[in-house]
Amino acid sequence: MTDQTQRLAVISQVKTLVLKHHFNIGNVDYVEWCREVDQQSATLAAADDGVFEEGIRALLAKLKSSHTNFYAADVNSTRPQHVIGATLRSVIDCGHPRWMFLDVFEDSPAARAGANPGQLLVSVDGTPAIPPGVPAFRFGQYHCVTTQLPRQQETRNIAITVPQRKTRKGRPPLIEPKSVIHRMLRPHVGLLKVPFFSGSFGIRFSKLLKAAVEDLKSNACDRLIIDLRGCLGGSLGFAHLVSYLCADQVPIGYDVTRKRLQRGYTATQLPRVPMPKTKAGVLYCLARFAVQDKSLMLLTQGLGRQPFHGHVVMLINEFTNSAGEMAAQFAKDRRLAALVGEKTMGNVLGSTTFNVGNGYTLYMPVVGWYSPNGSYAEGSGVQPDLLVDIDPEGLAGGNDAQLNRALDILQ
Repeated sequence: MTDQTQRLAVISQVKTLVLKHHFNIGNVDYVEWCREVDQQSATLAAADDGVFEEGIRALLAKLKSSHTNFYAADVNSTRPQHVIGATLRSVIDCGHPRWMFLDVFEDSPAARAGANPGQLLVSVDGTPAIPPGVPAFRFGQYHCVTTQLPRQQETRNIAITVPQRKTRKGRPPLIEPKSVIHRMLRPHVGLLKVPFFSGSFGIRFSKLLKAAVEDLKSNACDRLIIDLRGCLGGSLGFAHLVSYLCADQVPIGYDVTRKRLQRGYTATQLPRVPMPKTKAGVLYCLARFAVQDKSLMLLTQGLGRQPFHGHVVMLINEFTNSAGEMAAQFAKDRRLAALVGEKTMGNVLGSTTFNVGNGYTLYMPVVGWYSPNGSYAEGSGVQPDLLVDIDPEGLAGGNDAQLNRALDILQ
């Protein structure tokens, strides 16, 4: 436990970094925010660890931006999708609020334990799991989980073993899911599922993606379902994905630094940069923008005509996050795919981590992302073209209403 002097130093560092780096997309009044921080500093410094950390997170929430967090070095994510590889939706079953497994990533801790979409989460380590309280899963621990099917009384116990993970450079810890899953669903209809855009700059992801697309095409795939439900986001790999949706080099969107936002800009005057295809290309771009403002318009790669062009459906839901939303927004704006499912999360800012002392880390957005026309999904999400919900009983029985609707469209 840190003493009050150390706590006050941490709070001061958080405030300094916010004023210097935070990307303000919510029209936050920093003077008023700093006043509130100062008013609460003494109380938070004297509180126990849990209250101190929650208090800082509450103050950061007033910045009205995604990708914002404050945690100790031994952090455990509050999002089950980051720890066990499964999203949880709050549903009503027999008149009571329950958590339901929605997206379960292939080969994740949850999947290996036997959790399936549609199952209800009854308890974790003997503690009832009742919304809105999010069940606590921990890195490096074993959890006894009780599940149940919708409208059923019989329960089942499964054991979820979570590997140990430490904070990654610039990112909170994460059990990284398999990034590209593909298969043929029907003759001519392929599925490409992306739970995570892996790799720092998307090069590793691009190799996996290329192999998957080539395999689908070798199986006469000329209709494609891209499943971004539950997508955690990740790297610039999303630009590789959307490059397969159009033949030419076209604008995907642009990022803007805080300095560029403050002094003003015109989107059409930003450097136009095609997404590099190789690691050497990425390193060249990094060197090119290392000594200047990193605001730029990102373009697709110009991969040429693909057999599935004009016959693409993209699945999204409320857990489609960050880079997954950028891909969805591009596909929607360009009308390159029909979007089916639920509105996305609305978290599209670029972020990084800062060491604020005494084992604490500040996670904060420093770059904004906009569509070529200047619109953004931050805080609002991407709306599907066809709003399709899932049915818990049907999902538990293997009936995926959103996927079925996508197949109907492609027929």
